[in-house]
Amino acid sequence: MTDQPLKDRIALIVGASRGIGYESALALAKAGTHVVATARTEGGLEALDDAVFAATGRHATLVPFDLVDGGGIDRLGGALHERFGKLDVWVQAAATMGPAGLTPVAHADPREFGKIERVNFTGVYRLIRSLEPLLRVSDAARMIHLTSSLAHAPRAFWGAYASTKAAAEALIACWADEIENTPIRATIVDPGRMRTRLRAQAYPGEDPMTVPHPEAIGPLVVELARPDRTPPLRLRFADWAGTPDPA
Repeated sequence: MTDQPLKDRIALIVGASRGIGYESALALAKAGTHVVATARTEGGLEALDDAVFAATGRHATLVPFDLVDGGGIDRLGGALHERFGKLDVWVQAAATMGPAGLTPVAHADPREFGKIERVNFTGVYRLIRSLEPLLRVSDAARMIHLTSSLAHAPRAFWGAYASTKAAAEALIACWADEIENTPIRATIVDPGRMRTRLRAQAYPGEDPMTVPHPEAIGPLVVELARPDRTPPLRLRFADWAGTPDPA
């Protein structure tokens, strides 16, 4: 590979078994990083590893675990410290709207709401707590959090998803202010419409070919991960790509 702006850097992608997380991991691997990929679905992680090896001749490190497992998140930080001693890039792509899909707020099942909250919000807090010491060791660590326009423009029936994504944004913005004098920089990225399973769940009648494939965001993730760039706190993929996104 000739153009590897991230050669030998360590990148953790949370939610890497499909969609934006999968494509981000593949793009980062092609840019030279060693990819540490996490997700619940082992088959998806193995498919990613096959794609990474086919593209780069290197294997990814696969870590199957569920974001609702707080102890697993704590152990992840320890394992990364023991194996690599640092972390240069963290892409937070995992999110859920729950198996019940779109539900009026008053009708939401408390257990389902709690799971959405643990994945979309509390899991992010637990990861910050576990990973910040590793990110501080890097000369220029980059955290990239995938969000949703619903965090700023909530709509009916999206209560659990929109509120937890908004809470995660607020948490990351507070954290970014706290780490301003460290080598860590965080960016909250709104990918807009993407051909993901979550969007297919939310819009079952939509023709998936009318929205961009998640691989389109790969170059942006690589750009934001570069140690020689100073990324913004917030960014819309549509603005970076110079294309309209009617959401």
